[in-house]
Amino acid sequence: MSGPPRPPANLPEPTVKMSGGWHCLHLFYRINETALRQIPEATRQAGRELLTEWLNPARPGAPKRMQTSVVAGHKADLQLMLMDEDPLLLEGIASGLRKSPLGPALELVWSFVSLSEISEYVPTLEQYGDRLRLEGTDPASPAFAAKLKAYEAREVVMRQQRLFPEFPEWPCCSFYPMNKIRDPHANWYTLPYSERMEMMTEHGKSGMTFAGRVTQVITASTGLDDWEWGVTLWGRTPEYIKEIVYTMRFDQASARYAEFGPFYMSYIMPAGEALKQVGL
Repeated sequence: MSGPPRPPANLPEPTVKMSGGWHCLHLFYRINETALRQIPEATRQAGRELLTEWLNPARPGAPKRMQTSVVAGHKADLQLMLMDEDPLLLEGIASGLRKSPLGPALELVWSFVSLSEISEYVPTLEQYGDRLRLEGTDPASPAFAAKLKAYEAREVVMRQQRLFPEFPEWPCCSFYPMNKIRDPHANWYTLPYSERMEMMTEHGKSGMTFAGRVTQVITASTGLDDWEWGVTLWGRTPEYIKEIVYTMRFDQASARYAEFGPFYMSYIMPAGEALKQVGL
């Protein structure tokens, strides 16, 4: 009789490919205490070992990015954030957990499906040059050339981080979905691009003041899930996450045009420690 499935080490070529970027999957689990009590301790131990193997981001065949965290509050106990070029590999993680010896005690209470993307509001080099001119920088000046060259180098890094993000080694994580609203008196999608770009530039400048304290990945979910974007924030402390969300809500793009879903605050740790923390 075969046991529960183990993580695959040799993976086939993805059949569902993107032209650029990765698939992203957030999974939120609650521990079913009634089901857990019915699992013998020996089976629990085997399940813990198998889940730790499945959720090891360094193992052969793991998704390109995988992070486990313990969720604060009642909405869930565990959060998994997974990113890879192959969406079926991400779904395979959820399937492996479900079929594991501890699967009956892991209740999937929410998920979020999205894609990494480069926002249309990230200026191209030409657009950045136009912005410098509008701000009064002389295109013939050395300052203009230096700023343009610096942005050109920075743009490459920004685009790489948006499509293939590195996760910071910081302890705090907050995730929430959001939309741009379509209220008749404040419809984001009826505004000219120039107005939207101006507001998102203001919004971005607010966020940049938190460099070194908070970092983010915004993934796109239009047509894939019930919300249009997912926002994942990592912070050095919870206070920084609270502060950046509060501060940026005063920006016009947020104050007038943003709709927020539920917030999930969690604390990042290796899978084995996370399983112990939640009582598995």
